[in-house]
Amino acid sequence: MTTYVPKAVQEALDAARVSGLKKKSRLRVAADGEFFRVLRTWKTGFSVEEETAPQLRGLVDLYDGARHLSQCLIVASEAEGGEMRYEFKRATPAAETAPLDFYRAPDAPVGLLGNDGAEGRL
Repeated sequence: MTTYVPKAVQEALDAARVSGLKKKSRLRVAADGEFFRVLRTWKTGFSVEEETAPQLRGLVDLYDGARHLSQCLIVASEAEGGEMRYEFKRATPAAETAPLDFYRAPDAPVGLLGNDGAEGRL
């Protein structure tokens, strides 16, 4: 018994699989001011639809809806089954605040109360 599948059938199966992945995923990748839907992710990379996304490379941003997840340096890996796969060279998680350039003690006060000369007044 052979597992030969005609090319037209294989293309239809790939298109249906990619369509299903697009509906499930909230992830997007931003490159050059444009957004492209991420089909799948794994520890060392991600994939996008081969037909709609241009050849991406370099620095891109990865989003989950409107939330910025990480800034990634990517390189194209391979195209297979309607997906273009990219591998991370570097993936830096995005932070809500700027990194500190000094040590902040865990029990440090959040702020200081000033003395405006109003002591003892009600």
